[in-house]
Amino acid sequence: MEIVETLRLAKDSLTSNRIRSLLTMLGVIIGVAAVILLVSIGEGARLYIRDALGDLGTNILAIVPGKTSKEGGMHMGTSSVRKLTYDDAVLIEKRAGSVSEAEPVILGTSWIKYGANSRDTYIVGITGDYFDVRNLRIALGRKFTESDVEGTRRVCVLGRTVKRDIFADKNPLGEKVTIGNSRYRVVGIMAPKGVTLGNDFDDLVLIPITSAIELFDTDALLNITVKVRGHGYIERAKEEIKEILIRRHAGREDFTILSQDEMLDIMSKILNIMTAVLAGIAAISLVVGGIGIMNIMLVSVRERTREIGIRKALGAKKGDILMQFLVEAVTLSLIGGIIGIAVGASMSFVISYFVEFLPTRLTWWSIALAFLFSVNVGIFFGVYPARKAALYDPIVALRYE
Repeated sequence: MEIVETLRLAKDSLTSNRIRSLLTMLGVIIGVAAVILLVSIGEGARLYIRDALGDLGTNILAIVPGKTSKEGGMHMGTSSVRKLTYDDAVLIEKRAGSVSEAEPVILGTSWIKYGANSRDTYIVGITGDYFDVRNLRIALGRKFTESDVEGTRRVCVLGRTVKRDIFADKNPLGEKVTIGNSRYRVVGIMAPKGVTLGNDFDDLVLIPITSAIELFDTDALLNITVKVRGHGYIERAKEEIKEILIRRHAGREDFTILSQDEMLDIMSKILNIMTAVLAGIAAISLVVGGIGIMNIMLVSVRERTREIGIRKALGAKKGDILMQFLVEAVTLSLIGGIIGIAVGASMSFVISYFVEFLPTRLTWWSIALAFLFSVNVGIFFGVYPARKAALYDPIVALRYE
């Protein structure tokens, strides 16, 4: 049988039962769309993290408490891990020749109140140099000075969201707000920064590191952000920092120094695992869709038993019958795959446009993989019904009612 005739028969068979054909393709459509969408979200997150780390520059190190293995496991325990302190950061900046700045960070939550307006927010204790290290800009007023930090002055810089919620349209500069049980004078408003690596810099309050130690009654740091003199000094700086901190921590390496390449590598490994798992779950829909195609094709074979008998009586060979039903199954999965690609790509663009914090990135390989998988599903699950039809005895088929 000519391929053109086979395709015509497949088209006639599928269009004669449009609703059934559409429902049969639904599993393939959902599976392909889900694979493309989930992979695009994973790739978008990877691109977002890379860009966010790139904004910090290539000469930044992060020191965090606890020893992290290369596999990403944290070896932490209250008896073996010593906290990082403000004095650690001061000593690193003084003694590490490859380090230009070592910025300690304390993170906590507290109520901020002005008049009748109040809300709970993140309070971040930093030094004035931290603004430059993290590319934070002041839109109104000023940042902290060295004298603010050394004098433990109760001054603060507000993120845009906090300023809006507490002061609305009023100019907050010079006004005093209550944070915890203390009064802080507002000296600056940050320029819009948005969310970076999960941190919303518009929705927090910055205070001097020494004031944060007093406010939270602890000198335990979230991390120490280190600016190295140049990218070529990264490894040397890590060795210097390690030597300084091991001496201060009684000979124990109970901290982790991460470069941006290492942070990106850790994030990429996590995202790869998550993307693979999610794509695998989505691929189950394709398998379910393939089972649906096989079931419908078996029903179709039974319904068209007399047709098969007549065609065999007129000279159709087993290969012709097998090809006819196999083409129908593949056509179902092929059309379902094309529709699924369109749906998945459209959803990816819509999410990227309307959901700012959830970036997406379409990749050609995910589209090709999903499409090829959908075609193979049609072939795999279409072979059995097609073979069953091809093996029908024409005399038995003609007697079938």
